[in-house]
Amino acid sequence: MKYKRILLKLSGEALMGERQYGIDPKILAEYADEIKQIHDKGVEIAIVIGGGNIFRGVAGASNGMDRVQGDYMGMLATVINGMALQGALEDKGMLTRLQTALKIEAIAEPYIKRRAVRHLEKGRIVIFGAGTGNPYFTTDTAAVLRGVEVNADVILKGTRVDGVYTADPEKDKSAVKFDYISFEDVLKKGLNVMDTTAFTLSQENKLPIVVFDMNKRGNLLKICEGENVGTIVNI
Repeated sequence: MKYKRILLKLSGEALMGERQYGIDPKILAEYADEIKQIHDKGVEIAIVIGGGNIFRGVAGASNGMDRVQGDYMGMLATVINGMALQGALEDKGMLTRLQTALKIEAIAEPYIKRRAVRHLEKGRIVIFGAGTGNPYFTTDTAAVLRGVEVNADVILKGTRVDGVYTADPEKDKSAVKFDYISFEDVLKKGLNVMDTTAFTLSQENKLPIVVFDMNKRGNLLKICEGENVGTIVNI
């Protein structure tokens, strides 16, 4: 396998499937199947999942809610998604641990770096919930931060599109996809890969990012086996 330890970043919105909000159990089960494929090959897997299918702090703030309060609500949404994903993975026979940046001892371990690494070494899938535990930081930033902390080989960002394009491919049919692009070129061209804080943290720590379509069956396994899927962002 090309990667021994990965940090998989999933969007909360993806869990909605065809619904307007909430969690589609069918999508959860499909994601669990995809993750099991690489888990069975011995890849060590850490996961960060967003909460946009339940609540977004930025959206709350735009409607007059206190931004800090909204962001904490968003963090709790990621914990709900983490619990749902944990259940789906365990239904497929995988061992998991949910660690949260906010202390919720009844349902999850507190995030402890050494403990997280030990779980990964033992073949358990570790899901990181509640973002960084701080308002004003996105789950993209949480994903890169945790990836750096547990020495992941790569950030795999599963999205609805199959890579990074010159423009939004859902709006501009003439948009061209990059197979490979440098961090520097992403900044020069003003492309949207991750938010600026997350992207800069990844660049400074020389942690590559692969942007790919998580909804296409087999993509996750192909990436871990070294196939050219999606877009690789690297030095």
